[in-house]
Amino acid sequence: MTRPGTIYEAIGGFDTIDKIVTEFYKRVGNHPTLTPIFPDDLTWTAQKQSWFLTQFFGGPQLYNENRGHPMLRRRHLPFEITPERKDAWLECMDAALEEAEIEEPYRTAIFEKLTMTAHHMMNTP
Repeated sequence: MTRPGTIYEAIGGFDTIDKIVTEFYKRVGNHPTLTPIFPDDLTWTAQKQSWFLTQFFGGPQLYNENRGHPMLRRRHLPFEITPERKDAWLECMDAALEEAEIEEPYRTAIFEKLTMTAHHMMNTP
């Protein structure tokens, strides 16, 4: 169930999340800083990201339903997430938000939430 007044609802729900994720992984799959920590086939990774972003921005609890609690930091510990990789990840996400035509104030709100999350994921100097 989608809660009214959420970012998820305001940006257009599933279709917009799908566009963001598609554009994001087009960039991740070609980014020399990120490809070493991502699988060659990004299909499953993109699916999990779609579930996560849907839930993170107030939509249905798809990630919890399909994967359990996100436990993001723990799930990302096997991967070396350096400040450079965090920045590259955010660069790809910023471009994806642009491509998906996310308007203000939602674009800034989304990017701020994802920036805080990205900082939390860093685990390697």
